[in-house]
Amino acid sequence: MSKVIISCAITGSIHTPSMSPYLPVTGDEIAAQAIDAAKAGAAILHLHARDPVDGRPSADPAHFKGFLPAIRAGCDAVVNLSTGGSAVMTLADRLAGPLEAAPEMASLNMGTMNFALYPMAAKPRHWKHDWEEPFLRNSDDLVFRNTPRDIESILRQMGEERGARFEFECYDLSHLHMLAHFRDRGLVRAPIFIQFVMGVLGGVAAEPEHLAHMKATADRLFGADYLFSVLAAGRQQMPMAAISAGMGGHVRVGLEDNLFISRGVLAKSNAEQVAKVRSIVEALGREVATPDEARALLALKGADKVRF
Repeated sequence: MSKVIISCAITGSIHTPSMSPYLPVTGDEIAAQAIDAAKAGAAILHLHARDPVDGRPSADPAHFKGFLPAIRAGCDAVVNLSTGGSAVMTLADRLAGPLEAAPEMASLNMGTMNFALYPMAAKPRHWKHDWEEPFLRNSDDLVFRNTPRDIESILRQMGEERGARFEFECYDLSHLHMLAHFRDRGLVRAPIFIQFVMGVLGGVAAEPEHLAHMKATADRLFGADYLFSVLAAGRQQMPMAAISAGMGGHVRVGLEDNLFISRGVLAKSNAEQVAKVRSIVEALGREVATPDEARALLALKGADKVRF
């Protein structure tokens, strides 16, 4: 087995500031937590931007610039910028920061889907900002759009024109077949890095049987041309990471995916989650990949070819 790539998703666009005082929202907070996560063993940093004033998801390139230079100066981890942004953004908005930064990696959601966050609004809490509760509650009528035309546009603009490789986020079986379609069209080439995204309401549930079926499908479609990683939203984060590592896969953790470190206990940082999953991976007898080893496994262009 290869060494395990640990990805860490630092802040995302799902959780809101009222849910955890440890969720980074300012540029300085995102940079500090990203650097600490890299020091704890994360080879890849999956990054979204937020408005530093109120913490809402942002597509403003200026907000990306609030943390990207500091991260590059503070660690050698691979920077992976989201092209998903937030489901409430247009495609042009979502791509504004990544197109300007031209990172080594970018995430790419492989289909249009429901993205239901509204159950998170049911828990009584004091809302810090007036946008948070409506943002969550209105997701009962929210569709994350990534049509085949959108996907092709991202592949061409981020991949062909800027040399980024992709974290292909597959929330269901149909996304694997869409990925194979673009492979057959010559827009996706090996090595293909698939992130099985589990536990989002609107996608596949975080259950071992589903992971086994998705991996079997990917084996059939992509053979030896792909690597896989697993993220599970919420409380199944660490159990599913352990299963992935045991199956020969890679793992993703971070406060984008889960705010807790154990039942009822908020994680105080992204690094705390990285340290925990690293201990799980190493207890299974596997070694953790360095950023340069991840670059080699994924055939990345190198940090010297980014624009930040």
